[in-house]
Amino acid sequence: MEKTPVWKKNLRVSAVSVFLAGIAFSEITPFLSLYIDTLGKFTHQELSFWSGTVFSAVYVVAALVSPIWGKLADKKGRKPMILRASLGMAIVFTLMGVAQNVWQLLFLRGMQGVFAGFISNSNALVAAETPKHKSGKALGIMSSCTTGGQLLGPFAGGALSQVFSYRVTFFITGALLFTCFVLSILFIHEDDFVPIKSEERGNFKDTIKQFKSGQLILGLLLTTLIIQAANNSINPIVSLYVRSLMHGAGQVVFVSGVIAALPGIATVAAASYFGGLGDRIGTHKIILGGLIGSIILFFLTAFVQNTVELGVCRFLIGFTDACLFPQVQTMLTKYSPRQLTSRVFSWNQSAMYIGNIFGPLIGSTVSAHFGYSAVFLVTSMIVVLNLLLYRVNILRNI
Repeated sequence: MEKTPVWKKNLRVSAVSVFLAGIAFSEITPFLSLYIDTLGKFTHQELSFWSGTVFSAVYVVAALVSPIWGKLADKKGRKPMILRASLGMAIVFTLMGVAQNVWQLLFLRGMQGVFAGFISNSNALVAAETPKHKSGKALGIMSSCTTGGQLLGPFAGGALSQVFSYRVTFFITGALLFTCFVLSILFIHEDDFVPIKSEERGNFKDTIKQFKSGQLILGLLLTTLIIQAANNSINPIVSLYVRSLMHGAGQVVFVSGVIAALPGIATVAAASYFGGLGDRIGTHKIILGGLIGSIILFFLTAFVQNTVELGVCRFLIGFTDACLFPQVQTMLTKYSPRQLTSRVFSWNQSAMYIGNIFGPLIGSTVSAHFGYSAVFLVTSMIVVLNLLLYRVNILRNI
């Protein structure tokens, strides 16, 4: 019997792990703003402010520490970073379940940022060990598993918080991340890793010169930043928007979980397909279609009148999501030297975090002053900007 290649074994275990991590990270989304509301007495403006701040805190810290972890990954390997992230966040999420005020929750979200990077390092490990002609498919599988977890997470979080409580759901989240730690330490192997010495890394400018097109790489990082800002601009207000559409009546948390999960249904079904299609016709074309579709759908979402219409728009957004972030990762892999994969993915992770900082702050600020619908109009304009920059930085340099 032919022996299974190590990269395939790692792909299988990593796919399961990011699926569980996707559940863990997304199952608190439907009720995080509502959980904040239980930690004090807030006005509409105060609740919007704290929701945006708490959502963003993890990414502020993560953006600062991500380059440090990227350097360490080059020296020690990606597996130690996977173990560091999964165990650290297992502890932090458990502690969130015992927070007594919004300040404690804010601090723990910051600590979550310190230990962030599980999914990105898993993707980097898979990307580095997978043959380049199969990278689109492999990263598509990883994206499908991640979004599959993100799909199930809001359902699970909404149901668990209804059956038990918000706090117990945080404990369950910690247990899921500890499971990721156990799977990774036992079954992930990084046998071919070659450490990169500090003197071999060079500075940012020296590294950019090693790419065929530095502008293309920087353009892709900027694309990631704006994608994340757009997608996360609505996160702090999803459950609050659902509550307003339902006029405060009914199973708001459960419906919020369903709404939050719907994009994942489309993404998990489509990401692998679009990854393979991009390998055949050009990944840059898939990204272009995703940006155009996002502009249209975010604009339409601003005018929904009920949760059914909101759900339809969010479901369709999932198809555009499948055309964007995983495909940007694929382009970074295809246009990067193998020895620079970890560094490029750490840059991409930092770009994600910066986008995740500004997105929730934009959404909470706009909603506080102009209402929830205005958030989707502003987000649509953000994606228009992304499309224009993508044309200049990427399409002209392929």
